[in-house]
Amino acid sequence: MNKTFWFLFLALTTIAFGQNKEKEIFVKLIDQPILIDGDLSEPVWDSATENGNFQQYFPSDSILAKQQTKIKMLYDSTTLYLGVTVYSKGNDYVIPSLQRDFRAGNNDNISFIFDTFNDGTNAFLFGTNPLGVRREALISNGGSSRDGFSTSWDVKWQGETKIYDRYYTIEMAIPLTSVKFKEGGTKWRFNSYRLDMQENETSTYSNIPQNQLIYNLAFMEEMVFEKPLGKSRTPLALIPYINGITSRDYTVHDSKSQYKVGGDAKLAIGNGMNLDLTLNPDFSNVEVDNVVTNLTRFEISLPERRQFFVDNNDLFGNFGNSWGENPFFSRRIGLAKNKEGETIENRIIGGIRLSGKLSEDWRLGLLSIQTDEDLENEIASNNNTVFSLQKKIFSRSNIGVFFINRETFKKYEFISNQEKYNRVFGVDYNLASADNKWVGKFYLHHSIKPEVHDNNGARGVELFYNSKFFNFGISGNYIGEEFQSDLGFLRRKDIIMTNPFAEVVIWPKKTKVNSHSIRINPFVFWRPSLDYKNTDFTLFSMWTTKFQNQSEWSARMFNRYTYLTEDFEPSNTEGAVALPGNIGYHYTSFELRYESDRRKVFSYSFEPGFGQFYNGRRNVIKGSLNLRLQPKVIVGLQYEYNQLRMPKPYSDADIWLLSPRVAVTFNKSVFWTTLIQYSNRNDNLGINSRVQWRFAPLSDLFIVYNDNYFVSDFAPKFRSLNLKFTYWLNI
Repeated sequence: MNKTFWFLFLALTTIAFGQNKEKEIFVKLIDQPILIDGDLSEPVWDSATENGNFQQYFPSDSILAKQQTKIKMLYDSTTLYLGVTVYSKGNDYVIPSLQRDFRAGNNDNISFIFDTFNDGTNAFLFGTNPLGVRREALISNGGSSRDGFSTSWDVKWQGETKIYDRYYTIEMAIPLTSVKFKEGGTKWRFNSYRLDMQENETSTYSNIPQNQLIYNLAFMEEMVFEKPLGKSRTPLALIPYINGITSRDYTVHDSKSQYKVGGDAKLAIGNGMNLDLTLNPDFSNVEVDNVVTNLTRFEISLPERRQFFVDNNDLFGNFGNSWGENPFFSRRIGLAKNKEGETIENRIIGGIRLSGKLSEDWRLGLLSIQTDEDLENEIASNNNTVFSLQKKIFSRSNIGVFFINRETFKKYEFISNQEKYNRVFGVDYNLASADNKWVGKFYLHHSIKPEVHDNNGARGVELFYNSKFFNFGISGNYIGEEFQSDLGFLRRKDIIMTNPFAEVVIWPKKTKVNSHSIRINPFVFWRPSLDYKNTDFTLFSMWTTKFQNQSEWSARMFNRYTYLTEDFEPSNTEGAVALPGNIGYHYTSFELRYESDRRKVFSYSFEPGFGQFYNGRRNVIKGSLNLRLQPKVIVGLQYEYNQLRMPKPYSDADIWLLSPRVAVTFNKSVFWTTLIQYSNRNDNLGINSRVQWRFAPLSDLFIVYNDNYFVSDFAPKFRSLNLKFTYWLNI
């Protein structure tokens, strides 16, 4: 095993790099501010160089875009200005919503990406649609995966649009204090991508192969400033909040009314670093998680949405792998197990985070959070600290080291000696070739906890090749039986896993089909503590067809073997007989999926599945329905029904999950979203209704109503009402 790891590690470090640059944007220095109103008739725009020749990305990637886009850039001592003309064959734009931070897919919009440190690893994204609805995002990990794209980032900037006959214009003003960049620098890397629903076309400024993600940072051009950029000033932002809460827990007949005050502070240190402080943070306004029907034996991970943890999150959260060994998973902070083993909220007293660029090749991250004690639930006060240091090597690769410490400083009778602290350290090498055809990872991690000295390591290697017609890769992971990261996400321990795959992609010409792909992907697990017994094997096969009208169809087969090492009851039915452990199960299942053209006013997805499930059968129907009354209202429904039929004495089950959602945007500042989630497996009907009024830049008033009922008799369970006011103050 060790020889394999080191062989693949050497392969990661010896792959060639290379990419040609064809375009360059000249950014002229001006000495006057520009009024941002979407009108490009001001004389100052005549002095800017016009840049165009957008390339088609979809449905083809080898021709000029049919509908072109023209970009002009100017800057002064404080601000970068963009003037953009976006041509179309009509004015029938698809704009589902007026809410900020929309996702780009299946609606008309354009985005602009700035790699301000020219490292091909991290970038800032700003975008808008024809009605001037704005979005911003952070791109990490070179934009090589969807995990590296986050719209939870918020920053101040301006953007306005004007619609004319068969084109619209955009004016943007991005304060240089809103992004980080090298002092004295004259070049950034840049790209832009646009979605045109009328032409059914996606286009990019820098040509990107269709097999790559459209925001991948390997494919960018240069923008050159007329004179070197100066030193960024260091603004201080204070973000206080006050939150009034009234709630009632019907299970214990307890009512509470209280208010919370706290806030955040942000300080820019030089041109590359951020210092963030938080005191008594409150996350009651964060959108609730989607309920998931989990029929596996293992925990699932959900995305981080809390603003304090988002900026430069890749410095802390991208060690290991997202599948099953992530040593730092920020959602662990603020949650804890009570004495009944249930997960409940654990108050955060405060914290500090220092993160960003030390120099062109070095990045630093330091995070320290203190959580409060809860004696009633036997939860200790803990300090949670993460340190990371990252060095860029080659063109887009990097190597990073980290240290994680979770420690209880006070003595508690309910805390054993083994629970006093947990520490993890390690090193990760991340490969990304200049053309992104080769990506990979190699890591070594080690945990420390009292009285544990053996089998407390984890290591892994991944190497993937990505081309337009053929993709393949292999990954291998080892996680020791005693490896532990209290602040991390560990799906399984005591495993050796390998996961090779191969995929062929066919691109038909002049048909209704855009592409066919066929993928074969086995997963194999062994348990070292069981004399390396093969406990799990899955052969995953998939055929996917993507159509020119943006609909999609796929068929999947799962051929599985599972050796249960302990009893397992998948239906979560009270009093049900569990499947016995120390027995192996062979079972095969099939899934189909169709997703319609989401540009339409009504769209849907449909995903039936059927087949064996351990020693029984499982039939499933899931999908979604979406109705768009643009640009004000979106009505949607997510549904999933699982039918489990097991032989006696094991229990049958009918598991329902229904999630209707209504989003109303009254204008670009006032939004109302209601999500209802019905899960008979969790015996919960949850209602979350949230009104947001953005009355000033990055300043909001939230009204959040939560209501929960037992499904069995629809008796009330828990109800709360929040009124939260937050204000962003620059000093």
